[in-house]
Amino acid sequence: MPQEDEIKSESLLDAASDVTGSRTSYEEFTDERMLVSHDAFGKKQLKIKVVEVSDEAPPSKWKFGDRVKVTKILITIKHLETQQVEEAEFDIEAIERELAEKRHYTSTNRWIPANDIKNGYVVGSKHTRLISDASALDYIVF
Repeated sequence: MPQEDEIKSESLLDAASDVTGSRTSYEEFTDERMLVSHDAFGKKQLKIKVVEVSDEAPPSKWKFGDRVKVTKILITIKHLETQQVEEAEFDIEAIERELAEKRHYTSTNRWIPANDIKNGYVVGSKHTRLISDASALDYIVF
C-alpha cells in the first residue's frame, strides 16, 4: 500500500504534467549547466543557440559519427556581477571567410556532433570550436 507522501508526490507530478502538456523523459532532460561555459574569471556565462545549419553532408560519417555543419548561431553572454545580458547573432560562415581574407588562416571547425546539440543549444565543451574566429576578429570578447 503506497504511503501518503508517495500519493501526494505522484499527484503533484500528474498535475504539473497536465499544466505543461507533457512530461520530460529522463533521456530528453538536459541540465542547464551542460549548455553554459564560463570565462576564466567566472564573471561571465556564455550560451550558444543553433539558428541555422547547412544541408551539406558530412565527408566521412563512418569515422566521426553523425555531425551537422553549423552556419548561424545566437550567442548569449550573461555578466554575473551585474546580471546584464548581451545577445548577438553570428554568421559563422561569413566570419570564417573574413578571417581567411584578413589573416590568411581560419581555425573554426563548424562540424558539431549531433549529440552535442541539446534542445537547440550547443554543449559548453564545443563553444570554443564555434567562436574561435569571431574572437580572433574581436567580435566577441569573452
